[in-house]
Amino acid sequence: MKAIPLLLPLALLACVACDRKAPTAATPPPAGDAATTHAAPQLRSQPWSLPATGDAAQPDLVRAPDGSLLLSWMETQGDAHAMKFARFADGKWSDVREIARGSEWFVNWADTPHIAQTGDGALWAHWLQKSANAKYAYDVALVRSGDGGATWSKPTLVNDDGTASEHGFVSLWPAANDRIGIAWLDGRNTASAHGSGHGGGHGGHDGTMMLRTAQFDAALKRHDERELDADTCTCCQTDAAMTPRGALLVYRGRTPQEVRDILALRIAPDAKPGPVHADGWVMPACPVNGPAIAATGNDVLVGWYTAAGDVPTVNLARSADGGDAFAAPLALDRGAPVQGRIDVGLDPASAWALWLREDDNGQSLQIARFTPDLARELQRGEVAKLQGRGRGTGFAKLALADGNAFVVWTDIVDQRPRLHGAQYTLAP
Repeated sequence: MKAIPLLLPLALLACVACDRKAPTAATPPPAGDAATTHAAPQLRSQPWSLPATGDAAQPDLVRAPDGSLLLSWMETQGDAHAMKFARFADGKWSDVREIARGSEWFVNWADTPHIAQTGDGALWAHWLQKSANAKYAYDVALVRSGDGGATWSKPTLVNDDGTASEHGFVSLWPAANDRIGIAWLDGRNTASAHGSGHGGGHGGHDGTMMLRTAQFDAALKRHDERELDADTCTCCQTDAAMTPRGALLVYRGRTPQEVRDILALRIAPDAKPGPVHADGWVMPACPVNGPAIAATGNDVLVGWYTAAGDVPTVNLARSADGGDAFAAPLALDRGAPVQGRIDVGLDPASAWALWLREDDNGQSLQIARFTPDLARELQRGEVAKLQGRGRGTGFAKLALADGNAFVVWTDIVDQRPRLHGAQYTLAP
């Protein structure tokens, strides 16, 4: 997403941000921002067959504790929607199973459902369901399965404030062997007596969007709910990764001066957020373009979009101390075609980034691989050219397993959403 003109009223927020036209000219990837690619074993791309068929979109792709991959997605079922999932292990997919379906769900290209697994083998999933007739009035519903997804619990509402306001942009992480941690953007303070809002005020609880967290145990009982930040960017994705000192959360902040830079926050009592980098991006509306995070031990990788200085850019930054401090960012790509919508992956061998570009020729999904310290770029290329344009293609997902990279994305084919996949493996 590119910056919205500074005269844009705050009330338009995400809806206008999503509808901006594509840039009129392509700009090549920046020279000199990353070290020159050195000779290194190259990973080759090949199609990755997916179990999702029909009208499928809003994918989530995560690595489970046992090394398998979990893929979830949304399908249209007449006037309703269904959330489905499958597991990829030993080179093959499990049977597709349905998590839930409903006709009163809030299904959105940017605020998408997630799936996760805790150490006890339980699966967890969430979706968004409408709470009133107002456009942005919806709650976060959470379910658990203790039998591999054959059956699921009744949903419980993560937010229990009862306001007709926006709740979403969720992150999940294993808080304990049998507990899930969850963070979400919570709009209870933006709700008026007559409907819902996106939050335009500042200071304390004066109509701002906040960031909250809680834990849920195997009985879906709530624990340790609290506010993490009283004033955040209204509709940007959050993300979390596990470090030896617990979960590290990244999100887009917001100041009274409308600076919307990326913050990192450890999920721990009395922890305070700190900037991943002080971009100084002044933005009077939500760009709908949140950060991504990955971690291996104390090594942490964060990727994000910014348009500071009116230059659309995707950045990468690394921390070697579990997220306490980050090195100066590496500009991965910049220029008018850069849309962001980034995802990242990190393992002991490589750091990966996945992002979107769009120009007069259409959208393209890009990928790059670096050494884990970001000192050398090892590989860069195009995953796919997309037929879809604009927001309909949503957010692509990246996951690493056994030294391989797996990518899932949405394309719009004949005006219908379809999921596609690619796998990167070491060439002979």
